[in-house]
Amino acid sequence: DRSSACNFTSLVAYEWTAAPETNNLHRNIIFRNGKVPELPISSRDARKVSDLWAALDEQCNIEENGCEALIIPHNSNLSGGVMFAETEEDGTPFSRDYVKRRAEMEPLVELSQHKGDSECRIGVGTRDEFCDFELLPYGNFGGKFADFQNVAPSEGSFVRNALKKGLALEKSLGTNPFQMGVISSTDTHLGTPGAVREDQHPGHGGAGAPSSVTMPRGLPDDIDFNPGGLAVVWAEENSRDSIFDALQRRETYSTTGPRMKVRFFAGWNYADDLCARNDFVEKGYAGGVPMGGILPPMASSAPRFAIQALRDSGGLETPLQRVQIIKGWLDDAGNVHEKVYDVVGRAAGEATVDSQTCTTAGPGADELCQVWTDPDFRPGQSAFWYARVLENPTCRWQSYICNAAGVDCNDPGTIGEGMAPCCDTSFPRTLQERAVTSAIWFLSDPVL
Repeated sequence: DRSSACNFTSLVAYEWTAAPETNNLHRNIIFRNGKVPELPISSRDARKVSDLWAALDEQCNIEENGCEALIIPHNSNLSGGVMFAETEEDGTPFSRDYVKRRAEMEPLVELSQHKGDSECRIGVGTRDEFCDFELLPYGNFGGKFADFQNVAPSEGSFVRNALKKGLALEKSLGTNPFQMGVISSTDTHLGTPGAVREDQHPGHGGAGAPSSVTMPRGLPDDIDFNPGGLAVVWAEENSRDSIFDALQRRETYSTTGPRMKVRFFAGWNYADDLCARNDFVEKGYAGGVPMGGILPPMASSAPRFAIQALRDSGGLETPLQRVQIIKGWLDDAGNVHEKVYDVVGRAAGEATVDSQTCTTAGPGADELCQVWTDPDFRPGQSAFWYARVLENPTCRWQSYICNAAGVDCNDPGTIGEGMAPCCDTSFPRTLQERAVTSAIWFLSDPVL
């Protein structure tokens, strides 16, 4: 379970791998402890996700032996829009029982990993300029290998769109099936779940080649893939029960690799000087709810949010650029909207990176902290808010390798075997790593 130093805890888990028509519906099943079903419930045993819920209930959750499981959908960006469709698997509209079971069984969703990012996609339900991160040029598994199987990216593949849809579903059905916290992971197939540094990317794509096979030269991974992300959990202690409880209550956040430390609270009466106090965290809990929570009934005219972010101090140590709060809400006519607020930090363009050398320059912060009030809050409208912390620009993983190999895309003689992807302009040479917190919700009365 954990070492004597209390710095490592394992969780029993497996992956359910349904992919109808190559649309990814994979789920990770996480167990509270070592009491688990005799065999994993596979996508052959339970072909629909609702069958998976029922089987886990029968074999685990309703047992009195302490078995308990939760489910984390992942790689929704490759689901062909099916992961967050507003229908059950047979195409019928959501029932009250279905949305209730989904909310109970799937409290979290994966945001970013080796095969792209699922927060949002510019032009697909959003105009957010930062929704251009680790986008894939195909919308399902099949599209990577054959154009005839590809589908265009759609709103049902991205988490922010699902969070917005959930507000409307809660209003009409009494339960929000998409009230999900967020994590990220590597999805490594090499047993290296913490290997997320852009400058040390080992490639996560496959394993198992015999030692007699000579591996091809070139980049260690497909150019459209990336080093993946990390799941961060605010737990009372490093133990299975505490970690599982935190996952269930959604007190989690996602990073695209850097080990940033982020706190996010919402309440009605946080003091303006909270960031200057040594008891920021204690006051955050005492005066409101943390990431993943639901705001209590109104105590003032508008909610106040306390956000604190510290840069990664053990990796590339990239300074922080800014903190944003992303809001989604349901208007009086039943339409969903979103807005991005810059809360604290610097504007784009002040810090830069040279993609040919990966040298960075410009100002940034070791820590960013702010207490912020939503200026557009309306008490009759359900809403959610989550924080996004952006680092200064740095090189994407292939830039480090291509630069070290001396590749000059204007000189074909420098492009060695397997290095042609270095010159693929479809994929950026730089990026802005980020952390994204689980949302905090405010719920107006549902129409039942």
